[in-house]
Amino acid sequence: MSALRLVLGDQLSRGLSSLRDIDPKNDHVLMVEVHDETTYVKHHKQKIVLLLSAMRHFAEELRQEGLSVTYIKLEDKGNTGSFTGELARAIKKLKPKKLVVTEPGEYRVRAMMDEWQTQFSLPVEIRDDDRFFATPAEFKSWAEPRKELRMEFFYREMRKKSGLLMQGKEPEGGQWNYDSENRKALSSKEKIPTRLRFKHDDVTQEVMALVERRFADHPGSLDNFGWPVTRKTALKALDHFIKDCLPRFGDVQDAMKGGEPFLFHALLAPALNCGLLLPLEVCRAAERAYHQVHAPLNAVEGFIRQILGWREYVRGLYWHVMPEYSHSNALEATRPLPDFYWTGDTEMNCLRQCVKDTMDNAYAHHIQRLMVLGNFALLAGIRPHEVEDWFLAVYADAYEWVELPNVHGMALYADGGLLASKPYAASGAYIDRMSDYCASCRFSPKAKDPEQLCPFTPLYWAFLDRNRKRLSNNPRLFMPYRSLDSMAEGLRVRHLAAADAILAALSS
Repeated sequence: MSALRLVLGDQLSRGLSSLRDIDPKNDHVLMVEVHDETTYVKHHKQKIVLLLSAMRHFAEELRQEGLSVTYIKLEDKGNTGSFTGELARAIKKLKPKKLVVTEPGEYRVRAMMDEWQTQFSLPVEIRDDDRFFATPAEFKSWAEPRKELRMEFFYREMRKKSGLLMQGKEPEGGQWNYDSENRKALSSKEKIPTRLRFKHDDVTQEVMALVERRFADHPGSLDNFGWPVTRKTALKALDHFIKDCLPRFGDVQDAMKGGEPFLFHALLAPALNCGLLLPLEVCRAAERAYHQVHAPLNAVEGFIRQILGWREYVRGLYWHVMPEYSHSNALEATRPLPDFYWTGDTEMNCLRQCVKDTMDNAYAHHIQRLMVLGNFALLAGIRPHEVEDWFLAVYADAYEWVELPNVHGMALYADGGLLASKPYAASGAYIDRMSDYCASCRFSPKAKDPEQLCPFTPLYWAFLDRNRKRLSNNPRLFMPYRSLDSMAEGLRVRHLAAADAILAALSS
């Protein structure tokens, strides 16, 4: 046998670098379901079903192509429960001349890979994951000369490199960024599209039974599972988004609505992050919609920026600063994660709705994650590692390379501003403006009675007061601090006292 080619669960792309030159006659593909990967955090049941079902479908597609595939299921006899253990078994049996892998998405797995050549006395070829627009080395080259690492400027470089939404050397429409047009509130008369969800075939049903049996204590429900688990269904999901949702996506992408977890959002990240879709093809599909006058520029640019900008930027940053990055705690947040992040048992309707959406679907859109769930954790001073583990566990699209920078840096400002130019802190007024959550909540951002005032509001002012030494010199926080300093003393004292009571209740 010539080469053993290991394919991980988030590498389900036929054009994967480690599969590109495979010799069907002499090479062998190994795919493994292992206990370590399903339990290093308590992953949402839907996330486990998505990955195991997609892996099993992908392995079968490789077999249909004529490739030799060894696939180890989670409950197969002799399964060691780890990548290294399963590689050791496969190498002993197949006796390959070398091991070929594509670089993983997570630092901890790369650390494993770096040990394999010594452990197995076998050449290990680790290839770049060129499904992304930029390599970690390219990001490092861009980042090292700069004092500040801002996504907007990296995004512009990616636009130039990819040619997406470009007219020669200039951006389509004359602007790089149309974000200012993408912050509209959702009209009560807005017609929300019915979203495409996929039925469970025999493979998925088998995996669902396995997950209910083996991971009964993991969070979430499988009742609403409808994620694409094959390349074919993922492409259908992409077509559905482009046709039915993209035209309105831009204007209201920051809006939130009770009982409507999906709105006009793409729902493509779970398929994209496990390899069933490729970022370039997704961006090209959106770009074609603009050129065919099917979707406006602000919607298309905003969507492409999420992939070509944020997705690439956080991946580059992750590999540039790990492993030290995850250890910082710039705002010295020390409170434990409240139980309601798991149960939804809170009187705050916005949090209750976002947790419910998360547990029902293994999904919440980016504003729910950042400006409700992340914002509360930021204002309340929740320990970064507990918040990060929660986000990593509960979302179907969550992998450490994308989750950690978004939560640690953007949501919690725990990196002290390396990723974001300011903390994404907001009071209840923001949530009221961008959602209908407050209308059916027992609290209100407009209430005069302290007992009825939205907890986000006193927590916001207390956050600014508590972190004055760290944040008051930030130019983007000039106006909030000016408002705090000009606030009537009696009101300021009431806000700080209310915040103390809320935080004390959390701790108890």
